[in-house]
Amino acid sequence: MKMRKKLLDLFKKAVKFILNPRLLLCFGIAWMITNGWSYVMLAVGTAFGIGWMIALSSAYLTILWLPSPEKIVTCAIAILLLRLLFPKDQYTLGVLRDMRDRAINAFKNRKNKKKDKKNAQKQASDIEKQTKEPSQD
Repeated sequence: MKMRKKLLDLFKKAVKFILNPRLLLCFGIAWMITNGWSYVMLAVGTAFGIGWMIALSSAYLTILWLPSPEKIVTCAIAILLLRLLFPKDQYTLGVLRDMRDRAINAFKNRKNKKKDKKNAQKQASDIEKQTKEPSQD
């Protein structure tokens, strides 16, 4: 039952964060910067029969369907716009800071675990070498 309550609380927090009107506005503007122009250009090009507009927007839209960093760039622009347009929105910015801090801590923990594992392997190999070599006293 505890796990269910935790998941429900996490879900509510995520929905509240994502459906924040300020974040939605900034994400919409960021989407228009990165993707929306191509849809508008395709519609205008098709409506007026402008070939280069259709070709350019179609090429960009084709690239969008491939694995590309465009989604990451859209989110980064949305966060930047949120900071610029709504600097006093402490709830959303606080959630973003918490997410950033958790990601940094996870990265540091992973790095420390690798380092500890490497040191343990080195110590084990050093001990193995010492046991194989006869001591000269």
